Amino acid sequence: MPEEKLSLDINEILNASIDAKYEKLDEKEFHRRIVSSGLSRSTIEEISKLKKEPEWMLRLRLKSLELFEKLPTPNWLPDFLGSLDVSSLELYVKPGIEKTNNWDEIPKEIREYYDKLGIPESEKKYLGGLVAVLESEPIYSNVKEELKKKGVVMMPPEEAVQKYPDVIKEYFMKIFPASDHKFAALHGALWSGGVFVYVPRGVRITTPVEGFFVIGSEMEGQFEHTLVVADEGSYIHFIEGCSAPQFKKFSFHDGMVELYAKKDAHIKFTTVQNWSKNVINFNNKRAWADENANIEWVEGSLGSKYSFVYPSTILRGRNATSTSLVVTMASGEGEWKDSGSKMIHAAPNTRSKVVNKNIGFNGGVNIYRGLIRVNKGATGAKAYVKCDSLMLDEKTKAYTFPHNQVFEDDADVAHEAHTFRMSEDQLFYLMNRGINEKEATSMLVLGFIDEIMKELPFEYATMLNKIIKLELEKLGAVA
Repeated sequence: MPEEKLSLDINEILNASIDAKYEKLDEKEFHRRIVSSGLSRSTIEEISKLKKEPEWMLRLRLKSLELFEKLPTPNWLPDFLGSLDVSSLELYVKPGIEKTNNWDEIPKEIREYYDKLGIPESEKKYLGGLVAVLESEPIYSNVKEELKKKGVVMMPPEEAVQKYPDVIKEYFMKIFPASDHKFAALHGALWSGGVFVYVPRGVRITTPVEGFFVIGSEMEGQFEHTLVVADEGSYIHFIEGCSAPQFKKFSFHDGMVELYAKKDAHIKFTTVQNWSKNVINFNNKRAWADENANIEWVEGSLGSKYSFVYPSTILRGRNATSTSLVVTMASGEGEWKDSGSKMIHAAPNTRSKVVNKNIGFNGGVNIYRGLIRVNKGATGAKAYVKCDSLMLDEKTKAYTFPHNQVFEDDADVAHEAHTFRMSEDQLFYLMNRGINEKEATSMLVLGFIDEIMKELPFEYATMLNKIIKLELEKLGAVA
């Protein structure tokens, strides 16, 4: 970890007001139920009881709690996360809204917030299914009839635990076990909300499906779990959206994504993350690719104050492939965006590609850390990593920590990294053609991440474009 790493008291961070407009979702009418007795066995048992879970799921939670209490904070995380007092957060918040498949049944104040984000309109136009999670529970879940007829299952994982217990037992927290690290264990103990999707053999879904997650209050922990199982020869594009109103104090996000692509299956997983600047975002993402399977990660990680995201794929079958395209933006003093990808080549003739694009200005910190591992027996493996950082001022910092572990002589592993400053010549060229400085800066930044933007559905690329332009409005020191 670089010497300039933040060494802040997490409790000061959580309790300090931030300089921003304060928004919140109106809580008065919804009779929210909060489990706030601290992180303890009784808390876990209460959450499990509220969800009417079977005994095996409660045991998984309690084992995860035990691991959380034993495991050290990972040494690759900043110091301040080691002193996080989880018990100071609201660990489970149930909005007083019953899950529905009709937007009109959601209270007006909540519905208006989702309307501003364009979620209902997106569903009407181009989504095959949608699960919307507010705080710790789903409030909306719907799958189009044409997908149901093909046997596609999409529902909150709580519901899947009841309806498909054998499937959940087989896959839930298996490629990302609670023993992996301290915050995976925390997730295992407190998980709530999320999306479960199963795509039957040979079914190719032509319209994306989405899970959308909103943190509705300050000092709240959100621990949603997304599990996607694509059977042989199937295809699915899953879009993950994240948002939160601006609060006076911080909230904490510790979600998890597990993807299973069976033989010849293809999963594309796209994230547009725009948490408000008072969210600590910790996301655990891992995929399993069988023979000839393909996993695509596309990540736009623009929001949050501190973000730790590392999409990973285990290439377990012969000829399996995976790509990871990640863009992050650290746009202010003290913002810390820690990202990267892990590709584990565990079978012959596997392929992987990692492209990370980091943008920083106004004193933000971007860190790339990644792993390429070629196991013994994974002959003919090919891996390519490209990590680019664009710094728009002198205060910004960027670090790269690549890690390669290669145990086969014929492996082809390539890594390149570049750090760029905003070119005055490029700005001058564009401004000489009548483009003002702000627009020219936006054009150069968007050109820098074009490789990732073109992988997004048009509507989401447009959304990301707008978010980036709004963030660049803060670039007063450079403009």
